[in-house]
Formats: sequence, structure tokens, C-alpha cells
Amino acid sequence: MTTEPPVIAAVDGSSHSLEALDWAAHEAVRRGLALVVVHARTPMPHAVRETQRREAEELLTLCVRRVSRVAPDLHPTTLTPMDYPSAAVTSLSRDASLVVVGSRGLGGFRSLLLGSDSMAIASMAKCPVVVVHGEPPEESRQETSSDIVVGVAADESSEDVLAFAFATAASRPGARLRIVHGWTMVSSMLSGGPVFDRDAAAGAAERTLAELTAGWREKYPQVEVVRESVGGSASRALVTASATAALTVVGRRRGGESLGLGLSPVAQTTLGHALGPVAVVPC
Repeated sequence: MTTEPPVIAAVDGSSHSLEALDWAAHEAVRRGLALVVVHARTPMPHAVRETQRREAEELLTLCVRRVSRVAPDLHPTTLTPMDYPSAAVTSLSRDASLVVVGSRGLGGFRSLLLGSDSMAIASMAKCPVVVVHGEPPEESRQETSSDIVVGVAADESSEDVLAFAFATAASRPGARLRIVHGWTMVSSMLSGGPVFDRDAAAGAAERTLAELTAGWREKYPQVEVVRESVGGSASRALVTASATAALTVVGRRRGGESLGLGLSPVAQTTLGHALGPVAVVPC
């Protein structure tokens, strides 16, 4: 293990959070990091706190045993903060390399695509957050590849997003990194590019993508890279790619949390509709 901050897996006993725990354990091994399993206990009346504490201990014992089966060489530690889950995990994220959560918890309505705690943590955490979706419906299930898919935009800093995506791909031998840049005639106009010539706009988008990714191949020569400039909805391209990707990576505006602007429309749509794990990286 390194001295770098650990991977945090947030659990509540739901099937989604246990799938997220498995994903976090595998990722901690790949990155050579420690694993901390966190179960936040929402503040309750004093009369039920002992029962709450006992249930938390039972859940964390179950989680440690589960990790020992998934990753026998990993020896996780556990935490049971007395706080609301999103607040507790967001606070702990200050000293984490990665936070992993399930897409929905025990309190989520089955009709919801993404639970409120998962959305809040992805919007406010100080480190990258991976939201692990449950198994997709059988009719939507496709064979998963080892591709890491990352969406980059011309109007925001993509350095941190690309750094996370390349490091993730490098930790998975044989993984291919697909870098997706979605563009429209409107986005071309807003960025000062061609307005009426679609071919010229496509060429400008490809040049933008080349500029955004310049230098990364030299830093990670072992990673196979595919650049995709997509005319149309970036979120649609990422959701489609997520059906077969090992991980889909999107950015999040750093510093916009207090205004409710942490997640861009592309990030929100990708998180809500993806068919596989999604990483949200502060950028």
C-alpha cells in the first residue's frame, strides 16, 4: 500500500451499495490504495441509538467479510460517523483519493434513476466520485469492454478529468481510453468557431480535441488512446458508450457547489442514464 489517501466505499446495506463496495475493493487493489468502508448513521432519538449502533456494526462486519472474499489481500478499516450520509461522506472526501457509492440506497424510490445522497455526494465531494449503477435490464445488457470513456469539453478545464482518466486506464492492463468531445453548431458559435459551415465546425472541434489531449500520450505511452469528435449531444454519446465501458468519466465544476452548479447538464444526464459506473471528477 502507498501513503496516498484511501478509497472510501459508502454503504447502507442496499444491493447497490454492496455492488459499489465490490467495485471499490477491486479499484483499491488496482491502485495500491487502502480501503475505508463508511456507514453513516443518521442522527436518531437517543432511545434507538443503541439499536442503530448494533445494526451499523453488523453491517460493517458483513462488509469486511465481503471484501475478504472479493480482495483477500485487502484489509479495510471501517467508520460509522453520526451524520447524514451525504454530509458525512462529503466531509470525509477531503482526505480520500476516491469515493465510491451506489446509484440508489435503501430509501430510494425504485423509479428514481439516481438517489438523492448519491447525487449530493457526486455534486459536492472534494475528490473524484464513482457512482456504481446496478445491473442494467437484461434487454439493455451488453458485453462490457475494458474501455475507459472520458468526456471532455472545450469550455471548461479538462486537465483534472484527463489526469484521472489516464491514471485509471494505466492501472488496468490492456485498457483503451476513448476521449469523447461532443460539439454542435451552437457550441461552435459560442466558442468563436465556424457558425454556418458544418464541415469547418467539425474540423475545428477535432483540432480542439487534439489540443486538449496534447502531451498525455507521451506521459502514458502504455495507454491506447482513441479520440472521438462527436457532432451532436455529448451526453447521448457518453450514455451510449457507458453500456460497454468499464468506466465513464465526466467533469464537475469545482467551486459551484454552493450555487447548485456542481454538475453540468452533460454530467447530470450521464449520471442519471448511464448503464455502467460513472466517475465524476472536480475540475
